[in-house]
Amino acid sequence: MVKNPLRKRIFRELRSEAGKYIVIFLLLAMTISLVSGFLVADGSMITAYNESFEKYNVEYGNFRVEKKLNKAQVKYISQVGITLYDNFYVEVPMDNGTTVRVFQNRQQVNLPCLMSGSLPESADEIAIDRMYADNNRLAVGDRLTSGERSWIISGLIALPDYSALFQDNNDTMFDSIQFGVAIVSQEGFAAFDKDTLFYCYSWLYDTPPADETQEKDMAEDVMTTVNQEASLESFIPRYLNQAIRFTGDDMGGDKAMIIMFLYIVIAIMAFVFSVTIGATITKEANVIGTLLASGYTKNELIRHYMTAPILVCLVSALIGNILGYTVMKNVCAAMYYGSYSLTTYVTIWNGEAFLLTTVVPVLMMTVITWWTLRKKLSLSPLKFLRRDLRKNSRARVFPLPKALPFLTRFQLRVIFQNLGSYAILFVGILFANLLLMFGLLFPSALQHYQDTMPDNMLSKYTTMLSVPANAVNEKRKLQSLIHMLEFQNDAQTEQPGAEKFSAYSLKTLPGKYKSETVTLYGVEPDSAYIHGDFSGKDTVLVSTAYREKFGVQVGDTVTLKEEYEDTTYSFTVTGEYDYAGAVALFLPRQTLNETFDLGKSYFCGYFSQEPIEDIDEKYIGNVLDVTAMTKVSRQLMRSMGGMMDLVNAFSVGLFFVLVYLLSKMIIEKNAVSISMVKILGYTRLEIFLLYVLPTTLVTVGFILLSLPIEGKIMDVLFREVMLTSMSGWIPMYIEPGLYEKMAAYGFAAYAVVAVMELRRIGKIPESEALKCVE
Repeated sequence: MVKNPLRKRIFRELRSEAGKYIVIFLLLAMTISLVSGFLVADGSMITAYNESFEKYNVEYGNFRVEKKLNKAQVKYISQVGITLYDNFYVEVPMDNGTTVRVFQNRQQVNLPCLMSGSLPESADEIAIDRMYADNNRLAVGDRLTSGERSWIISGLIALPDYSALFQDNNDTMFDSIQFGVAIVSQEGFAAFDKDTLFYCYSWLYDTPPADETQEKDMAEDVMTTVNQEASLESFIPRYLNQAIRFTGDDMGGDKAMIIMFLYIVIAIMAFVFSVTIGATITKEANVIGTLLASGYTKNELIRHYMTAPILVCLVSALIGNILGYTVMKNVCAAMYYGSYSLTTYVTIWNGEAFLLTTVVPVLMMTVITWWTLRKKLSLSPLKFLRRDLRKNSRARVFPLPKALPFLTRFQLRVIFQNLGSYAILFVGILFANLLLMFGLLFPSALQHYQDTMPDNMLSKYTTMLSVPANAVNEKRKLQSLIHMLEFQNDAQTEQPGAEKFSAYSLKTLPGKYKSETVTLYGVEPDSAYIHGDFSGKDTVLVSTAYREKFGVQVGDTVTLKEEYEDTTYSFTVTGEYDYAGAVALFLPRQTLNETFDLGKSYFCGYFSQEPIEDIDEKYIGNVLDVTAMTKVSRQLMRSMGGMMDLVNAFSVGLFFVLVYLLSKMIIEKNAVSISMVKILGYTRLEIFLLYVLPTTLVTVGFILLSLPIEGKIMDVLFREVMLTSMSGWIPMYIEPGLYEKMAAYGFAAYAVVAVMELRRIGKIPESEALKCVE
């Protein structure tokens, strides 16, 4: 059987076009490895997170009481169908300025996951949260001190009930730098003063709930039962526990964005393939004409010229997946570990990742390459032999003014000959610059939010009071009323300038975007802090953050709902209040209290210019000061800094590859002409002006043209990211010099390409012109 001689040409083509295929391989492999690594890490860690509830016996909720429960109380509470577990803790202020919540080593519920080292055995040993240790540069063997006491760090752990390090469940964002959790041995915990203990109990249901609605009903029964036996200070069921739920709700949220990123890159590369294949056909026109005249069919040639690009695509997908499951998987997992206190995970085969990063891209490239070749190879053998690849032989040349200098007219001809290539270049520059802009803009927006927050707060200190759980027991209304009156009496302050407000939380209606918490503030008519007209009963002011995020305008009606209930409330917006710190509505205090049947004199917090210090700490739920309000930006800067650097590097790499490939193609397309002008005595610099300068001018023009377009697109994209990926609102901010920095990155990348093309011109031999049979 005679072997097909065309097979030898495949490897010859790969060698001769090594530069082109190497950069295509690198871009595809990097893209596929990044996306594959992200999807594998994301899927594996979500699986580990979901399985951790059973593996580490995670609580269904916890509550804190004023005094330790006796055996009779524990027995009575357990009759509601739960098992109680002691989960006492001490909050220890450390000498490094942080606070650590110390538990006794758990044996039955919320079991610790040991990340490194060993669990504490002696009284002077402590195992601390792995993320808290990383953020405070602590390691196994270091000593952690608090006043006269000190502990040797025996190990680093992750507690499944603190996957997000929320010190208070009412906090808007966790703080893994200033707060951490730890466990000590039984002997070590016994050394703490009993007066410093917080009596917290965790529970598990004897029969787990079937769904979240049933879980809510069961949790309410637990709270009612506990209220009958003890004085509740806090009550947090699992479905409301941010320390447990926040991580699971957030993980997987970026999946759609990363898949969209993959397909945009693949689509750009597919069109680059189609253009470079067109250039290959032009370059090998004589060979193709000879092969067709020799009896080779069009389908045989299509298969031949498809082979090299598809081989590169397959190898890129293979190497990309290998890197994805090894290097990039670890990089992406490290980003999650940089944000959350996650337990260990096992890498799981991800069939969806293989389909999305390998099967679909290869099929897409195959179809586009086949379609391009079929279109290009539809001409007759004679036309290929004559190198006349125009379908319309009567196509007219666009006339140029004769007043233009020869050099200018020649450069314009080069541009007109490559309009298709330049169109792809523009789309590529637009996408690469969009990535670059996002990578540069997001950190600056976070920093700007952090810098401007002190001037954009409702008050210097907003103190949210914590209403005791025993004051809201509907089955024991008389006792609840007494406790509420006691709370309202003890929660009075003599702080000068302090102003009462009421507040209530609702949720936006679920739909295209996930449901988000909206805080409703009930404000005094003559408020010294919220400067608006609240004399009218129907006044509803929307915060700037709410307006910008959800597009709410004055006159619109917003409908919100109770969390875990179907009850809805509608409010007609009468004005806007300049406040970007939260998604909120501002109403007269009387209106809010009447709407939610809270009682005429109800309040739950104070606005003040100084911290309130004359109210018992047990009634202080949360204090919103500058530090608390900037937690979100600080945490995001820490957790997403590495990702933004990766985005910046990739965007510059994408820009470089696109410009390199298309510039290379233009030089090769005009190789015969360049060889001819060399024979005529043109220098390398003059040839550069003829063939490379047009591309330089087009590229520079595209970079500058893309910048304002990027700004418009980013307005939409940034808001979309805020809507889909996080709660709250961070205004988009373009720092001075951002566009100049983007242009500088583009010019620097192109300068490297221009130097490479100048060298390529020098390597084109004069003999190339002699091979032309035209």
